[in-house]
Amino acid sequence: MDEPGSYASELVVDRWFNTPQPLTLAALRGRVVLLHAFQMLCPGCVTTGTPQAEKAHRIFGPSDLQVIGLHTVFEHHAAMTPVALEAFIHEYRLTFPIAVDRPGDPGPIPVTMQAYQMQGTPTAVIIGRDGRIAYQGFGAEDDMALGARIAAALATRPSP
Repeated sequence: MDEPGSYASELVVDRWFNTPQPLTLAALRGRVVLLHAFQMLCPGCVTTGTPQAEKAHRIFGPSDLQVIGLHTVFEHHAAMTPVALEAFIHEYRLTFPIAVDRPGDPGPIPVTMQAYQMQGTPTAVIIGRDGRIAYQGFGAEDDMALGARIAAALATRPSP
């Protein structure tokens, strides 16, 4: 189980968008990661979470923050295909790297979503420079609150 203070599980994904090569949390150690879990048919994701992730990517992009979108489909599987996701990314002008969570076996809950015990979407996970989960929140969040959490994580240096 991944919870605040524990090491973040590696992402288990089938496909990437907006990046020339797959990203791994191991390779990102030393940087802060904002993991934005979403579904393109989730109203809270479309109106709040995904625009917030794009803002964080643009505002904190020059810093040590890596924003990663995780399209984690746990319902309406037939409608949320990679082809539909590619159109969604284009239409919403998303520029941060986006991974497609591997489907669960058995069951409808994807692998990374299970590992992080996410309640649904949107979910924001902030992973500190040391690879530990600094924060995990479910649902729409205020921009200022999320920005403050990101800034606090960026200000923290890992222990030697």
